[in-house]
Amino acid sequence: MNQLRQAGRRRLVAARREERGSISVWAAMSAIAMMICVGIALDLGAQVHAQQHARSVAAQAARAGGQQLDAAAVTGAYPSLAVGHARVAAQAYLDASGVEGTVTVTGGDTVQVSVTDTYDPRFLGIIGISNLTVTGGATAQVIRTLGEREQ
Repeated sequence: MNQLRQAGRRRLVAARREERGSISVWAAMSAIAMMICVGIALDLGAQVHAQQHARSVAAQAARAGGQQLDAAAVTGAYPSLAVGHARVAAQAYLDASGVEGTVTVTGGDTVQVSVTDTYDPRFLGIIGISNLTVTGGATAQVIRTLGEREQ
């Protein structure tokens, strides 16, 4: 009986020696996988933030152009003059913000702005993904009212 116990103990000790270090490999692989997941989540979150920024810049540029159309309507200036001022004001806002975009004025009362920008990922660059394009767009329309009715 003693010999059986000793043989069993030897097998148990030998089995433990064979498994020694296997948890370290698993932990290292799990840590790497978690870092990759966190990096992807951070980069995609930052890309969403950059997209929101592009939309915000487009909205503010459209507002700046719309204010020029509104000012011309109030003062009775020529519509073609107001369209030029609106386009210049919106483009100036885009230039000051450091983004590329296009400004279109239609109908003498609507300013449309499209913005294109890029986001340089920090972690996705490791696997070759760089310069993610983000876009945003906005429209501002001047509505003239008289006695709570649209004119």
